[in-house]
This record gives sequence, C-alpha cells and structure tokens, in this order.
Amino acid sequence: MKAAAGQHQRRWRPGLRTRITVTFALLALTLSVLLSCFVWLMVSNYLISQRESTALRQTQVNILALERALQSRPGQTARVLGDLPHNPSTTILLYRFGDWYSSALEASPDRLPTELVDLVLDGTAATQRLIIDGDPYLAVGQPMGGDAYFELFSLAELDGDLRVLSLALPVGAAATTLVGAAAGRIATHRALAPLKSVNQAAAAIAQGDRSARLHANGDPDLTMLADSFNQTAAALERRVEADARFTADVAHELRTPLTTMLNSLELLLRQKRQLPARAHEPLELLETDLRRFERMVKDLLEMSRAEDGTDNVVLEPVTIGELVTRAADRAAGRPVTFVSPGAEELQLTVDKRRLEQVISNLVRNAESHGRGLVRVAVEPATDGVRIFVDDQGPGIEKERRERIFERFARGPGTETEGAGLGLAIVARHLSLHGGTVSVVDRPGGGARFVVDLRAAP
Repeated sequence: MKAAAGQHQRRWRPGLRTRITVTFALLALTLSVLLSCFVWLMVSNYLISQRESTALRQTQVNILALERALQSRPGQTARVLGDLPHNPSTTILLYRFGDWYSSALEASPDRLPTELVDLVLDGTAATQRLIIDGDPYLAVGQPMGGDAYFELFSLAELDGDLRVLSLALPVGAAATTLVGAAAGRIATHRALAPLKSVNQAAAAIAQGDRSARLHANGDPDLTMLADSFNQTAAALERRVEADARFTADVAHELRTPLTTMLNSLELLLRQKRQLPARAHEPLELLETDLRRFERMVKDLLEMSRAEDGTDNVVLEPVTIGELVTRAADRAAGRPVTFVSPGAEELQLTVDKRRLEQVISNLVRNAESHGRGLVRVAVEPATDGVRIFVDDQGPGIEKERRERIFERFARGPGTETEGAGLGLAIVARHLSLHGGTVSVVDRPGGGARFVVDLRAAP
C-alpha cells in the first residue's frame, strides 16, 4: 500500500494554471538571459573599443607634441617628457638612444611586457591589456624613428562600469522573470476564466439542474465549446426525461396487475388453513416476492414523482424520537431504537411520510445487505438531530460510499435484492429537508449510516 501511495505521489502534476505560469516565467528568463548576454557582449566590446580608440588618438597627439619639443630642446629628454601634458591616470615611457625615460618616478619599464617592447622596437605599433599592482591597464606602443614610445592608460573606470553592468543585467533578468511570471498568472486567469463557467454549468447539471447551459458571451473561440457542451447537456436532459417517463409508465402499468395479485394473495392467506400443507411453502414464497415487488413498484413511483416535479413536501412539527422509533421498529419487526435523553422531546418540522420512508429504507437496507440491523440511535446535534443506523455487515469500501446513493446502484452479492432505489430515495428525501446522509465505519465493525437533519430557521 505504501508503494502504491508513493507512486501516486510521484505521478502528481501541477495544475494547468501553474504550468502556464511557469512556462511564461521560463520563457521570460530565457529571453532575458539571451538579451543580457547580447547586451553584455555589445556594450563591453563597444566600451573597450572606444577606450582603445581614444588611447590611440591620445598617443598620436602626444607623440607629435613630443617630437616637436625634442626638436626645439635637444638633449633635454627627461624634462621634455615631464612637461608633456597627459592625464594623471596615464603614464608615459620613452626608450631613446638606449635609455628609458618616464613621466612618473614610480613607473618602470620592467612593467611593460617584453613581447610588446620587442615588437615596438622592431617598428610595429601594438597594444596590450595587462594587470599592474592589481589594476587593469592598456599599454600602447608606437615606434618613433629609432626610438619607442609607450603610454599606459588606466582601465579602472572602465572596469568599474563593466562590473556595474554585470550586476545590473542579472538583476534585470530576475525582474523580467518575475514580470513574466506575473504576466503568465494574469494571462492564465483571463484565459481560463471560461473554464469556471464550464465548471459551474457541469456542477449544476451534476446536482440535478439539467437546464444549465454554457454561454459563449460573443467569444468566437468559445462558441464551439459552448455549442458542444450545450448539445451534450440537452441530449442528457432528453435521455433523463425519457428514462423518467419510462420509469413512470412502467410503475403505473404495474400497479393494476400488482393490486390484483395482492388482493388474490390476501384471499389465499385468509384461506390458508383450508389449503393442503404442501401449498403453504409456495404461498409463503409468493407472499415474500410480492411484498418485495410491491416495495419496488412504490420506489419506482416515488422516483418518477421526484423526476416530474410532483413530489410536494408537506411539513409539520413532529417529535423526532417518536417518529424514528415507530418507523424503525415497524420496519425491523422488533424494538431496535435508542433515543438519547437529550432528544426525547426534540421536535422538528418535517414531512412525516418521507422521513418515515427514509428510516424504513435504511433499516431494510441494514437487514438485507448489512447482515442484520444492530440498532437505530437518535441523538441531539448542535443545530438539529443526528440519527445512526448501524449494521453488522462487512462495511462499505470508501470508494463506494458515494455511489451507493445513486439510483439503481447495487453492491456485490445483491443482484437479486431490490432495484437499487432505496438509498437513492433516502438521499432524495433528505435533500428536500436540507439534510444529508453519509456512511462511516461502525466502531466494532460494520457500516454506520449517519442522517443529519437541521432544525428549520
């Protein structure tokens, strides 16, 4: 059983609304991630290329200025280099006539990559990004005659901008995902709103309102669904009405021959002593079957009246304990009723005939299908009365406890016992009183039918 329960749990699937919401969220996440990656590549490449272009232009300007200054002031390379205007975040290094010169005292040619220096000294301009003391720099090298000019540009500001961008894009992706999930939730609420109408219409039909229909409200996408639903509901209504007419016709047709047979039976019973002994047993069997046939015809007539709307309810105040005791003891043929002291004087406004039939049907059901009636108990409830009908049978499986109150529902081993209308009539009569009937396990074994009747407000 535990394994089956585990399999059932593993087969759980989220609802349609949840699945659509998750789909929207995943779609938004996927698009936002792709867009973030695209934006990161485009922006980062653009910023880096712009910084390199700016560095190259500035380097060209500085080289021209340096060459003019060296022509006018030969032999003063270090002073000329120090006087050369440059950004505080940049450092200039000059290799001239075998010596190194720098615009800053802390700058050292050792910080330049050997490959870059060799490439520029060979007459090729080059750039390279590098890390100096943990900070990013862009090194630009330009040949200058037989000399080599190098300038180091700090990329710390650009690196900070890229870090901010790298944080902003995931935050934007997360926000987009949340917005997508919210949009999915709203979209599913609107898209699935028609299902609420379908559910309400189906529930109304299940509760007996066969006139319930589905309206498309001018929505062309729902017209086909509404038409199919309404056609199905109309076909079901016609089928139920036809079944009800058939039931009523059969019941009425059986009344006349049944009355004749019952009158003949009464005549035979009055003359039983005059009949030979071998005819007594067949007569008893005939009486049993005719009484059962009589109850079946009465049940059919009761159900037909319920279907055609002629089952008027006649309410009157009664002492509920006395009514239940009378109906239960008569149906069982022996005293079987216990009335709690708190319910002895309790009065309710009910239809006497219907409530007596409810008790009688439950008692006969316990006697026929529950291996014998144990007792009928009447107890007060918070807003009315509660009636228990206990039997000593094997009980009723949980999956069948709802179906046994349907018409023509019969349990295993009851193929020849009645037409399966007794409990359906019980549920019908109680619903007319605003009451309910249910089945639970009786303490000690067996089934317990529980009838709840509320006092009229």
